[in-house]
Amino acid sequence: MIDNALHVHNGGCLCGSVRYIAQGQPLVVAHCHCKDCQRGTGAGHSTVAMFSIDRFQLMGRVAEFKMTSENGNEVTRVFCPTCGSPIYGTNSGMKGHVSIHLGTIDESATFEPQVVIFARNLKPWDDMDKGLLTFNAQPNWAPGDDV
Repeated sequence: MIDNALHVHNGGCLCGSVRYIAQGQPLVVAHCHCKDCQRGTGAGHSTVAMFSIDRFQLMGRVAEFKMTSENGNEVTRVFCPTCGSPIYGTNSGMKGHVSIHLGTIDESATFEPQVVIFARNLKPWDDMDKGLLTFNAQPNWAPGDDV
């Protein structure tokens, strides 16, 4: 259930058939350079904002692609079956959370990335803020921990 007393972020896919609402502030905003994110976005990284799943409401039909990460976690990528926009992902290592692709949030200018992960795959043409906390792989981190 969405509590309008907290900040509400609206978003959706390119064609408009999928919409969502995320409530509150994200637990973390991250740039991920893993090879799976590079292939999934067609870019050098994905940028996601992680929210508790109980503060996320999805409207519209979506498709899923499930895979196993190098850590052995099940990763589910959720996207619009019409236009292919990546909407969010889940990871069995972070149960109860969704990582929303920042580019799908209607008003995302105020979100600030806090961390870079899988920097070992960073491409020289994909320039990152050198001041961000950076990890070569997935850090030993859980939602709610300080980054």
